[in-house]
Amino acid sequence: MNTGNTPYDDVFRTLLNDCSKLILPVINEIFGEHYTGEETIVFSPNEHFLNKQDGIEEERITDTSFQVVGKETKKYHWECQSTDDSSMLVRFFEYDAQIALDQGELTGSILTVTFPHSAVLFLRHGKATPEEMKVVIKTPGTDAVYQIPVVKAQTYGIEEIFEKKLLFLIPFYIFSHESQFEVYNTDERKLKELQEEYGRIKNQLEELAVQRKIEEYIKCTIMDMSRKVLESITKKYQKVREGVTEVMGGRVLEYEAKTIKNEGWLEGKVEGHKEGKIEGKIEGKMEGKIEVLFDLVENHVFTIKEAASYAGLTVEEFSNKIEFYKGKKKAN
Repeated sequence: MNTGNTPYDDVFRTLLNDCSKLILPVINEIFGEHYTGEETIVFSPNEHFLNKQDGIEEERITDTSFQVVGKETKKYHWECQSTDDSSMLVRFFEYDAQIALDQGELTGSILTVTFPHSAVLFLRHGKATPEEMKVVIKTPGTDAVYQIPVVKAQTYGIEEIFEKKLLFLIPFYIFSHESQFEVYNTDERKLKELQEEYGRIKNQLEELAVQRKIEEYIKCTIMDMSRKVLESITKKYQKVREGVTEVMGGRVLEYEAKTIKNEGWLEGKVEGHKEGKIEGKIEGKMEGKIEVLFDLVENHVFTIKEAASYAGLTVEEFSNKIEFYKGKKKAN
């Protein structure tokens, strides 16, 4: 929905695309759902075209739109905002109404449209920032109120984040300290306290990875995205930037992260989803593992996009190999 990408938008989308399961506890927190993490998340294109009265199509770009497929399927639309935006509600309604219309069901003389569950994550907030936003739709004879919950990242302390498994918010936690950057930059004792806090965050993430409660790749991505946010928000505060970065350690390079994801994360996921449905254990590199990945897709453990990523292939290349494997299975 933003007109231009910011580092915070990039972090938000990276977390959603590469660590998509992290959004489920946030949805549970905001919408009162009870997702377990076993659900499948299916993303929709970020670009959407709105049909205008003059016949011209106008492009809208949203931060993310996806479906959670579990016992039932629900649509969600999430936006990330670093500052208040007075035109946000208009754009929310335009985008959500178009989603509802595109997926509407026409039965006889009845058109049924279902709006997605929408929410906005504010990285900063002030006294004027509402607890929720509303769109009131007035029709002849009745009114409908479309509620859009507001998530204020700065209101969540680190203990609450870990307690509620809201790990998605960790990269944005530094916003809660933004008002004190000037102090940290000149007071070594205060800066040390901030460093110690981030040391505890790092230790807790590492403990979760050791206990196999999160995958190594997710831990590395959270830390890497935290550094990216930190570098942007502390541009004017060198001591703060260098002090916290020192605690979090060096940056995870892309190829290293991909290796972790393609090898270690896949092994852990297969182990966690065997339960008689998937036999065998994947170890080592991905060469020759397409058949097992195909089984994972068939058992709804991975999406085709995820499986292709783990195999180091494009979606088209992986789909072609799936067709080959299907033929092989039929022949047997």
